[in-house]
Amino acid sequence: MPTWEAATYLTENLFGEKPNPRLLSATNSYEVTSQFLQRLYHPLAEAATRGIALPEGAVLHVFTDISLTGKSAVLVVYISGNDHPHQLLMLDAVKAWELVFTDSEDVNRWAEERYRRIKSALTDAIRSTDRHTLLAEAS
Repeated sequence: MPTWEAATYLTENLFGEKPNPRLLSATNSYEVTSQFLQRLYHPLAEAATRGIALPEGAVLHVFTDISLTGKSAVLVVYISGNDHPHQLLMLDAVKAWELVFTDSEDVNRWAEERYRRIKSALTDAIRSTDRHTLLAEAS
């Protein structure tokens, strides 16, 4: 999504009254909610990988399990690209329609907290995977 489109989308969907009427009144609420959460969390996961050397073939993936009546689950998973098990970096349970902020400072605090959680968990996951690889090679 182009930057100008993302800015417009987020401005329209992150500020205003709770609950977010754009998510609740949509005829395709599931798709709109899924898209909304992906557009919020995917850039945070992507930003967490900057400045960290991901091993070849490794990726982060954002999964969502949408609930239209309760909390949706957002999972950020590290996939090492080797035979190592995938590692859950963050599980965030959130009522999407309540993700409405009063100002940009609130949004930034919310995003910064999640970014730091993902980055910290990613750093630990890479170290753990590297350690297991070294131990396996030494055996």
